[in-house]
Amino acid sequence: MYPTLIETIAKTSKITISEDRKQVLSKLVSYLNQKAQNQETIRLNFICTHNSRRSHLSQIWAQTMANYFQVSNIQCYSGGTEATAMFWKIAETLTKQGFQIHQLSKGSNPVYAIKFDANEPAVICFSKVYSDAFNPTNNFAAIMTCGSADEGCPLVLGAEARFPIKYDDPKAFDNTEQMTEKYMERSLQIASEMSFVFSQLIQINQ
Repeated sequence: MYPTLIETIAKTSKITISEDRKQVLSKLVSYLNQKAQNQETIRLNFICTHNSRRSHLSQIWAQTMANYFQVSNIQCYSGGTEATAMFWKIAETLTKQGFQIHQLSKGSNPVYAIKFDANEPAVICFSKVYSDAFNPTNNFAAIMTCGSADEGCPLVLGAEARFPIKYDDPKAFDNTEQMTEKYMERSLQIASEMSFVFSQLIQINQ
């Protein structure tokens, strides 16, 4: 992995995760462990209303932490109940935290290739509905990262499991002096929780 990204990951160990939050995350850990024990491919689709901020951060950090903790056979995706665009501040935040980001297309909904390691495939990110052809159609877990998507999408077609793991939207701080700080903070929170999830999976499998 890239050196700056390794430094960012090290910061996650200093972030406290409450016991209540660990209980929420432990349900996902159990699902992942069962899939791993059965030697099945793990597919996670992180879903938020606009697929613009939290769902992308979750997808990227989950794939990154799976690699960091050497969890194989996992594929992470993201989607929304509607398509907009990956918000530009997400790319800026992740770049500062050590990812290498390449914009593959322009227009109203750009496509980004986000790399956490020079020798690993990039995570491809653009805004899409969760059922887009780019995403899996069955045998995946739906991770609901925002309350409005969780409430507005009671049924995720094709999902074999569903986990509400909700995050506050950093959009609330857009165009404020706290914007950069809050996007970094939310990204680190998601990173720390994905670190917890995949570190627990490794411990169980051992």
